[in-house]
Amino acid sequence: MPVPMQLSRIIISDINDHQVIYLKEIDGDRQFPILIGIFEAHSINRRVNGYTSPRPLTHDLIVNVVENLGAELQDVVITELREHTYYAKLRVRQEGELVEIDARPSDAIAVAVTCKPPLPIYVNEEVLNDVLGDH
Repeated sequence: MPVPMQLSRIIISDINDHQVIYLKEIDGDRQFPILIGIFEAHSINRRVNGYTSPRPLTHDLIVNVVENLGAELQDVVITELREHTYYAKLRVRQEGELVEIDARPSDAIAVAVTCKPPLPIYVNEEVLNDVLGDH
């Protein structure tokens, strides 16, 4: 059963290649970091802080394409942790069918916070067990 999570922190560093976001369990205390790129970190940070761009940026484009094709963005699920890499699915409803689209967690979360209201974010229990060492 996927665990509902929320974006709890964004750490942007000018001296590192990797930026960090933290996801925290909504109904609990578990949290963990995900290393992401600078572009995705700034995109997420802009949305969280309410900044808009005069023209659509990449994550705006994804939301606009999905909506203009008559589909509905449903949620994000971080599905796996394999060889220190997280895997995610951006889940979309199209004509009643659930379509799961492979995505980097950073892009999926950037899309989630671009939506109004933001999309729910879930993490599979196995991922939490793997990252937190609870076996």
